[in-house]
Amino acid sequence: MERKSKRFTSSWGFVLAAVGSAVGMANVWGFPAKMGSYGGSAFLIAYLVFIVLFGSVGLAAEYAVGRRARTGTLGAYRMAWAAGQPALGKAGGALGWLPLAGSMCIAIGYAVIVAYVLKALVNSLDGTLMTADTAVWFDSFALSGYSVIPLHVIVVAGTLLTLLLGAHSIERTNKIMMPLFFLIFVVLAVRVAFLPGAVEGYRYMFYPRWEELLDPMVWVWAMGQAFFSLSITGSGMIVYGAYLDSGEDVAALARRTALFDTIAALVAALVIIPACFAYGLDVGAGPSLLFVTLPRILQDIPLGRLFAVILYAAMIFAGVSSLQNMFEAVGESLLHRFPKLGRRAVLALLCVVCLGVGLNMEQLPQWGPWMDVVSIYIIPIGATLGAVSWFWILPREALLDEAGRGAKKAPGPLWYALGRYVYVPCAIVLCCVALFLKVAF
Repeated sequence: MERKSKRFTSSWGFVLAAVGSAVGMANVWGFPAKMGSYGGSAFLIAYLVFIVLFGSVGLAAEYAVGRRARTGTLGAYRMAWAAGQPALGKAGGALGWLPLAGSMCIAIGYAVIVAYVLKALVNSLDGTLMTADTAVWFDSFALSGYSVIPLHVIVVAGTLLTLLLGAHSIERTNKIMMPLFFLIFVVLAVRVAFLPGAVEGYRYMFYPRWEELLDPMVWVWAMGQAFFSLSITGSGMIVYGAYLDSGEDVAALARRTALFDTIAALVAALVIIPACFAYGLDVGAGPSLLFVTLPRILQDIPLGRLFAVILYAAMIFAGVSSLQNMFEAVGESLLHRFPKLGRRAVLALLCVVCLGVGLNMEQLPQWGPWMDVVSIYIIPIGATLGAVSWFWILPREALLDEAGRGAKKAPGPLWYALGRYVYVPCAIVLCCVALFLKVAF
């Protein structure tokens, strides 16, 4: 990889890129849907508990490991396993292929979803979405094969073009996309606040329901949402850490990433949940919230077409910034493993693979199960492998040394104990529960 592409130029540029990776479809429909299905304010309380833990411990560890390895997934696992016993380095490098495969697999499915969003944006601009039966409109392409090919190509090729300069281009694009994303959703949240009945949505979100906290599934789903919302997958955030300057405080940057990611999730919920209560719609509807429910609401409000354009433009920003991280994680690791390829060749290869597989999954019945398999099996296992590798395989002194480099207040024994005895068990529990739920249901 070209050395000029190997660093973020500022801590805020890094945070915006990391937030861009974390903020995505999961924030817009995943967080509101789970909040609506699992106790409202109780889910929010549990979610915030896990965000504090995972953001301050797990995310900081992934940044630190990436910076210490100065490379992405494959090199980081090799480094961690070889640090204690050099003979284990090869095994660690081989292990890193699983979370890396998770990044690529989820990128393939995710690109299809972003293509759907781009179609919604196009049909908002031309007015088609404002007069259509939204359920019929969605089914017309979600249930038909090869229905969004041009848009799919634009999403994949366009995202990969933003990676040509590595960290520099990621930083530049997110400095534009992320502030616009927040601004757009704040505007939408203000508009939704004036809908009759929206106050019931706010009450559901923020009025304490302490009894709901006794339901273990509230905590399990909140834990899973926190893991995936922060993009702690044992892969993606490692590569961003590799691009950090040695003088940066990784713990502080992790806390900032977690803060802004949480704000994004809450702002999205302030749009979705009050709007659903105002119109008597199912807040736990999942992806159909974005493509069926929200368009139906936008059809009924003044300036609905304008707000539809604003909404889907924001979702394009969120989707592309997340795809950037997935592709960069894979691309950097391939460059590290096969340095003679060159960045352009690697990005071209990723384009061919993503489109070659993804074009056969443009139907909802195909990409839905694909994303389920990736999110239920590959990603949780990858996150667990990462957590174990950082806190049980990599020597304690090495992790604390890197996490403390550039820090005003270096993480100490308590931070490490939280990682080893709380964060790692949480990852294992999430992995086991996800596998159990898949088998049981």
